[in-house]
This record gives sequence, structure tokens and C-alpha cells, in this order.
Amino acid sequence: MNTNIIYKLYKLERMLHLLKFPILPRLIYCFIRIFLGAVIPYTAQIGKDTEFLHAGLGVVIHVNAVIGDNVKIMHNVTIGGRGTPKVPVIGNGVFIGTGAIILGDVEIGNNAMIGANAVVIRSVPPNSVVAGVPAKIVRTSVTAGPQNEAV
Repeated sequence: MNTNIIYKLYKLERMLHLLKFPILPRLIYCFIRIFLGAVIPYTAQIGKDTEFLHAGLGVVIHVNAVIGDNVKIMHNVTIGGRGTPKVPVIGNGVFIGTGAIILGDVEIGNNAMIGANAVVIRSVPPNSVVAGVPAKIVRTSVTAGPQNEAV
């Protein structure tokens, strides 16, 4: 399956939402949820060329989340809140590993890498690699962008 099918559907539902079509965005949202196994709300802000690898299986994104350009999101990733109005803001060129959980009022800097199954509850500086539960910085000054998928 095309890795960008969810992104293309998201862009369609987002455009229809911004054009104030009341029902079509919700139908696309339901299609993504039922047939592709992901929760990608049309109210979230997702930047261009974001990829949902493995067809975005199990990905859950908060309705108010902000995700930058050229982000790669593996399967079973959760980007959500912690009971407050503030939600994660993901920078450009970020790689989010399988099973990662990003919660609350955190900012993920540009070109950061989130390791598999990491639980991020604090902000991550740009060009850093974080891993663990809770996530801790394991490397800084990473120069590779989203094309570097090995953590």
C-alpha cells in the first residue's frame, strides 16, 4: 500500500473542512479509522510531505496537534494531550519510531529522532535523539534529517 495514502486522505479531509463542508471530512475521517486503523483528525495541522509508514496502522493524533513538514511517523504512534488544552508541536524533519508516545505540552525540535517505544513528556531540542521511558536525550547534534531512520 502507498505509504502516503493516509496523508493524501488527510489533505483532502482538511481541505474540505477548511472549505466548510460539514459531512465529507467526517466521512473520510471514519474511512481512515475503520479501514486503515488510524485516527488522523482533519482539525490537526499536518505539514507537507509527512509520511505515515506501514499505512499509519495504529497511529493516533490529537485533534489539535501540530506536525511540521517532512515528518516520518511509524506505526502505533500516539501524539496526544495530558488533560490540558496544550498538545504536542512536532518540528520539521522529525522521525518518530514505532510505538512512540508523545504527550502533553511538548515541542519536538526540527530533525529530532524519537526512538521506538519512547514516552516523550518533555520537550526535545532540535537535532537530538531521545529514547526510553520516560524519554531521555541519548545523542545530540544529529545532522541527518528524516531520511535517517535508524535509531
